[in-house]
Amino acid sequence: MEEARRTAARVLANIRAARPLVLSLTNTVAQAFTANALLAVGASPIMLEDETETQELLRARCGGLLVNVGTLTAAQAVTMQTAVRTANGCGVPWVLDPVAFGLLSFRTSFCRELLPFRPAIIRGNPSEIISLADAGGTPTSRGTESTIPPADALEAARRLALTHRTSVLVTGEVDYATDGTAVHALRTGHPLMARVAGTGCVLGALCAACLPCARTPLEAAVAAACIMGEAGRRAAARATRAGSFATALLDELGSAE
Repeated sequence: MEEARRTAARVLANIRAARPLVLSLTNTVAQAFTANALLAVGASPIMLEDETETQELLRARCGGLLVNVGTLTAAQAVTMQTAVRTANGCGVPWVLDPVAFGLLSFRTSFCRELLPFRPAIIRGNPSEIISLADAGGTPTSRGTESTIPPADALEAARRLALTHRTSVLVTGEVDYATDGTAVHALRTGHPLMARVAGTGCVLGALCAACLPCARTPLEAAVAAACIMGEAGRRAAARATRAGSFATALLDELGSAE
């Protein structure tokens, strides 16, 4: 964990120095919380819905892209697919957050279509990662919640990472980051994080912010998980209810070092 904390501190310092622009194509539930969290760590968030503006931004000065399918619509899917194609053409690293993959057919088929475009990081709960790794098998996802321990999804995460040449971040009581070969177990965070809507979405956006400021996608995933988890642990030390915890979490992200 000490190595992960040092990595997180270095990447966080790089974020605050570079202030990377992060385009978050994310769900409507988490937009404001995500924007505030990115601002807190020193990144510059922007949320767009228009396909043309998305292309223009990615070609101009974007540092990282988040694609979160939490409240996916047909129109949003078109924008997201265009954004991913544009990001690949411009060398902008992107993060896939396959919310509820395997639970609903539209988002499931859409995420499958995005995988060949090689996200730099895939972030998901254990159910989502297992379902994504075994796309032809029995769906295990229950949406934003998972009853499967993160360790039980580690082999699926490694397989997914190797197959698609990406890094995978499995989140839960213990977070696991892997590129298919190396594995990092990150024991941070607090149970209160599961009581606040959007904390997982924020973590995906932090991954996108870390990508242009880290040496590798795996390092970015480790840094993001550590930054978020440590902030959650500190926030829980002074806030015992979900509402006050959400505010404390933003404060801790802003004061993280």
